[in-house]
Amino acid sequence: MNSPPRICVVGSSNIDLFFRAPRLPKTGETLAGSDWRLGYGGKGANQAVMAARLGAQVSMVSCIGQEVFGEGVLKNFKAEGVDTTYVCINAHHPTGLASIVVDDAARNCILLVPGANQHLTPQNVRTAASAIETASVVLCQLEVPLETTLEAFRVARAAKVLTILNPAPAASFPDELLALSDYCIPNETEIELLTGLPVHDLIQAEAAAKALLLREAGTVILTLGDQGALIVSQNESCHMPAVSVQAVDTTGAGDAFIGSLAVFLAQKAGLREAVRKANAVAALSVTAPGTQMSFPQREAVDSFLKSLAPP
Repeated sequence: MNSPPRICVVGSSNIDLFFRAPRLPKTGETLAGSDWRLGYGGKGANQAVMAARLGAQVSMVSCIGQEVFGEGVLKNFKAEGVDTTYVCINAHHPTGLASIVVDDAARNCILLVPGANQHLTPQNVRTAASAIETASVVLCQLEVPLETTLEAFRVARAAKVLTILNPAPAASFPDELLALSDYCIPNETEIELLTGLPVHDLIQAEAAAKALLLREAGTVILTLGDQGALIVSQNESCHMPAVSVQAVDTTGAGDAFIGSLAVFLAQKAGLREAVRKANAVAALSVTAPGTQMSFPQREAVDSFLKSLAPP
């Protein structure tokens, strides 16, 4: 029996407050909502939980506050089977918090206060070096300090560990980070901000992805929402269609895609097959409300994949 893939995520952990409303509010407007709930999020935590639900052995390197929200984050990680050995507790800064409004058309807007996430340091990464060096894949985003993400990828590259960068939220960063990324996975909004190029169709999307390749990114996988994903490398450009479902809430779909893709790649799936499966996981995630709470377990994913037409 094969041992589970080892994934190390260096990134953010947040509390998510979800609000349901008939539409997104306008500037200065007070709008009555129909429901609210508390969940656990942060792009790093989301991707870690998704990988764990697919059976991976996941280590989280993160920073949370020393309050009830931080206690909840730790409890949630442990319930999901995520190793919290390298989750740091900061007594001076609160746990990150996101306020998410979702409308009846499944669109969302998000206000994020990073809190303790901004105090995850390169030294924290060096302390967690063994978790990075023994992983099959290291996942990073841009919700913690840039120097921390760079240090994580430097440690991973020295150990010849596969690296995946989710450049979200989009921000300027040195080309070194792209050069250290085996895979760079932005969405349409992020790649437009990173390259200054429009992405209104697949031709424009490919041009924007190639602009990132010129900055020495390994392979770019551009997520396109209900249009699927576009793989662009030095050797190929391939559009992988999305799986058609009735969306309830698209929040966290990108994290479901990336967390599951890391697992499929760690299990030595070919890139196109890994993206096909990750598209299916993302599709499943939007059929239920919330972020982590909508992420499917391995059994549901395997069943869903079997129900789809052969690629």
